[in-house]
Amino acid sequence: MTQQQNLLDLQELRVDRGGVTVLDIPSFSLSENEFVSLIGPNGAGKSTLLLSLLGLINRQSGTVCYRGGAVASQSQWLELRRRTAMVLQDPLLFDSTVFDNVASGLKLRGLGRAEIKTRVATYLERFNLTHMAQRSARKLSGGEARRVSLARAFAVEPEVIFFDEPFANLDPPTRQALTDDMDRIIRDRGIAAILVTHDQSEALRMSQRIVVMNRGSIVQQGTPAEVMNHPVNEFVANFVGMETILEGEVISNNEQQMAVMVAGREVDTIGDAEPGAQVYCCIRPENVTISVSHPDEKSSARNLYPGRVTDVASMGPFLRLQLDCGFPLTSYVTRESFAKLELCEGREVYASFKATSVHLIRRRAA
Repeated sequence: MTQQQNLLDLQELRVDRGGVTVLDIPSFSLSENEFVSLIGPNGAGKSTLLLSLLGLINRQSGTVCYRGGAVASQSQWLELRRRTAMVLQDPLLFDSTVFDNVASGLKLRGLGRAEIKTRVATYLERFNLTHMAQRSARKLSGGEARRVSLARAFAVEPEVIFFDEPFANLDPPTRQALTDDMDRIIRDRGIAAILVTHDQSEALRMSQRIVVMNRGSIVQQGTPAEVMNHPVNEFVANFVGMETILEGEVISNNEQQMAVMVAGREVDTIGDAEPGAQVYCCIRPENVTISVSHPDEKSSARNLYPGRVTDVASMGPFLRLQLDCGFPLTSYVTRESFAKLELCEGREVYASFKATSVHLIRRRAA
């Protein structure tokens, strides 16, 4: 059985600006029909990576391959760009009708009038824009303009589509509706996609692979579950929402049943670090359970600590509790549970979490 060829490959990319290296990527690939999300803080190099894959930015080194062949000449870059589309945060629509905006990429590719009319009608319908085909792009709301931008990109029926924060600054219902439409069309047509986003829920929902970037480098990549639950270092743990990160020392290891000393308290976990190893114990807030009385002894949670609520903050449908259990601990609870348990700042509680909910990261020597 032959190995599936990647759609895009990038090797030994380096981009410098003002004598400073802003992007250093030894390798990156995109498979057919794959949806990849790039996440990371501002300035991490996510957008620069997209532009590099399209040959739209000067680079000091690096080779882009399309279906195994290097893209080098101007004609090869033009051919690659004809097989791709890009959607930016700013829709950048032409001062013309919605129909003409959606048709613009097709006209540039030299399609005939009949084919253009059919394609535009198809994607106007898919993005619920048919009723405004003759409306001026200047009279569109922000959400409508984003829909036109998406329809324009999909109408060229690309093999790869690049999204650079396409839903930023939209209200939650509009954003949800647009991502649902986009995700459905991508999967229906089997298009490969790369999404730059700061919204981790989008990355989790749509991606087969998440790539975490920082300071121009890829720090970690893997399935959403791997990246979110098994970060490779403290930076990734912080970035993907491991709100509790505790310094500790391994004090025992019995066939991977480990105990870690954290601020004078034992934390049970699973792992293979040797006694004496310096580690971080990372715990997601949704894995911390709160009760106001001592839990049933039959509870499967190995870690149980009395504590006190020190802060309460709203997180939409959830509330985030900051706890003092001899060490800081964060928990999410529903508003219903918060009211039922009569929780409030200063309330004495019990916090518990399973040993399997603790992710260990070895601390680097100072």
